Amino acid sequence: MSSLRGALLLGLVALAGLAPPALAVLAPERTDLTPTDLARVRAVTKPTADFSKPEKFEEMQGGAGTSRKLVNRDSFSQAPANVGFAGEDRFKLGNALFRKLWVSSPSSTAASDGLGPLFNARSCQSCHLKDGRGHPPVAGEDATSMFLRLSRPAETEEERRSLADRAMLRLPDPTYGGQLQTFAVPGLKPEGRMRIDYREVPFRLPDGTEVSLRHPTYSAVDLGYGPLGPHTILSPRNAPPMIGLGLVEAIPAEDILAQADPDDRDGDGVSGRPSLVRDPKSGEPVLGRFGWKASAPTVEVQTAEAFSGDIGISTPLVTDAFGECSILQMVCRDAPSGVQPRLGEVEAPDPVLPLVTFYSQNLAVPARRDIGDPQVLRGKRMFYEAGCPACHTPKFVTSRAAPDKHRQFQLIWPYSDFLLHDMGEGLADGSTVGDAGPRDWRTPPLWGIGLTQTVSGHTLFLHDGRARNLTEAILWHGGEGTKARDAFAALPAPDRAALLRFLESL
Repeated sequence: MSSLRGALLLGLVALAGLAPPALAVLAPERTDLTPTDLARVRAVTKPTADFSKPEKFEEMQGGAGTSRKLVNRDSFSQAPANVGFAGEDRFKLGNALFRKLWVSSPSSTAASDGLGPLFNARSCQSCHLKDGRGHPPVAGEDATSMFLRLSRPAETEEERRSLADRAMLRLPDPTYGGQLQTFAVPGLKPEGRMRIDYREVPFRLPDGTEVSLRHPTYSAVDLGYGPLGPHTILSPRNAPPMIGLGLVEAIPAEDILAQADPDDRDGDGVSGRPSLVRDPKSGEPVLGRFGWKASAPTVEVQTAEAFSGDIGISTPLVTDAFGECSILQMVCRDAPSGVQPRLGEVEAPDPVLPLVTFYSQNLAVPARRDIGDPQVLRGKRMFYEAGCPACHTPKFVTSRAAPDKHRQFQLIWPYSDFLLHDMGEGLADGSTVGDAGPRDWRTPPLWGIGLTQTVSGHTLFLHDGRARNLTEAILWHGGEGTKARDAFAALPAPDRAALLRFLESL
């Protein structure tokens, strides 16, 4: 059974309202491998118990495509080392479109108009600067790399059915749609702006060390089209790093589903659950693995939704030329679009979406650093002993049937299980997105996390950038992450420093 069929089987069970008591049964063994290769994969991805030296191939955390380029601000912007000449050509074309600044319609630059009319950014690169991590706005700065997702609870039986069968993953605000648009084309008002108020919350470690955590409160102010709905929920979203997405896409669904344990049958306090979404092309349920709540099944879908929601540009997958304008924003819907009939029926016709998707799939993961350093190795031991790999699964081997040869059968080290986990009330955003409840988040990959300062110029982590460093990010873990957080907090200071040094080597 293929990866897609394995995910589809699980999806049909979920959509029928049945409890999945044995996900391993519903996720059959991979069939892209011979029995010999399957045994090799199981052996090589088994968690290590030897922390005296680096594991084989550990430096190459993105497989054969790992970038060995000089560490600098462009460390997340490299093509895979094994992509080939033709692949590199497509990568460069996709990069140009990723950086392209869209303009409002009508414009003399007909190939670039169609922006908005309401939008959060003028280009993909505006949010994913240097292909790295976004951050909350500081005083006087626009919130370009972070936005507010808007959703509300179901109010009618029809809405409840729509959510239950995944026809929709969330319900938008009646006026402002699915996200707050902070910019508008000339002649229109922006929807509003995001306001963040922080308060400091002390966290005392067992050795007496005090760490201050900042707790954010979000509001939408200067609203341009009337009040938000009375039950609308504001959920912040930080732009995530772009590296390794195609490799994540190439992980067989069976290997992700096999790690799910929704009833915590092994008693470790960790209950990872898959996110099932509908493929917009086939309409079938498949595994979601991208986005903070695992709401997108593929890089292409994630890219098309970002074109529409963030920039207001229509593509063959999301065809509304008015982007996020709701039915109550007719002045926005009536604005000129950038559709050029001679080029197609959308503002970004083929090959725009395929090229940007290819670029997004192929941003190489940088090589690990200092993997043999004694402190890094000690920190790796602390990471394992604290129980972090229960969610941050170190290794996978990609499918031999991956569409692009350079991503086939690669040993990769993302440090994520790509499942949903209850992370406690402290990190709850109040919103439900498909299978992800208000306290649920997809485990984010850790590869490249040690280069955040180098690439993005800051060390702000989590879905809303509230954590100012890795220590704060760990201490915000609650729910299923409580046991690992408490284990980290209880470590002697030198061991905590070693664990952080290990993370910085990723």
